[in-house]
Amino acid sequence: MPAHGKKFRSAVTKVDRSREYPISDAVARVKDASFAKFDETVDVAVNLGVDPRHADQVVRGTVVLPHGTGKPVRVLVITQGDRIREAEAAGADFVGIEYIQRIRDGWLDCDVIVATPDVMGQLGTLGRVLGPRGLMPNPKAGTVTMDVGRAVREIKAGKIEFRVDKTGNVHAPVGKLSFSPDQLSANVQAFMDTIVRAKPAAAKGTYIRSATLSSTMGPGVRLETAGYR
Repeated sequence: MPAHGKKFRSAVTKVDRSREYPISDAVARVKDASFAKFDETVDVAVNLGVDPRHADQVVRGTVVLPHGTGKPVRVLVITQGDRIREAEAAGADFVGIEYIQRIRDGWLDCDVIVATPDVMGQLGTLGRVLGPRGLMPNPKAGTVTMDVGRAVREIKAGKIEFRVDKTGNVHAPVGKLSFSPDQLSANVQAFMDTIVRAKPAAAKGTYIRSATLSSTMGPGVRLETAGYR
């Protein structure tokens, strides 16, 4: 693994890696330690005290970030009948049941797929294609619904989905480095609050073990988690 470059080593000196910072201070540190020439994504990573091998300890859900992610999201709505016009009016980028065949043919130029329950029987056959890419619609994520208009509007406004991985970590984008400190802080707060509400009843001991905020290229800044424990 290559050694970190000079700019990264310089950025690390601006962060006390042994300290946990309140959200607003962590955001300030992430901004101050940035050095890339592009508008980096800011991510939060949370290590949870759960065992994802057990179904009753899987943490997943959605959150609408108050200020969005800063990234344009291409939404495909697979539906038919009157729902087509509803999806188009809400701002969906692609609409129609014909996209099932297009996906079979290799088309995947979208970031989120919303579907109505009546088409899931056909869409379900594409599980091996959509599942690994995180594109399969799911009722728990609000992407299998008859209210396609609302689903599209929420996604466009900054709704993101999260799911704990096999090592007990949850990762999510919470904005861009160009966001104001208040915007990033509000997004991080909304995400952390949602993680707390998603705590499984079966989880024992410390739920939020650690949380780290970082930009795409910058060093991680530890978030204060005492209030969540």
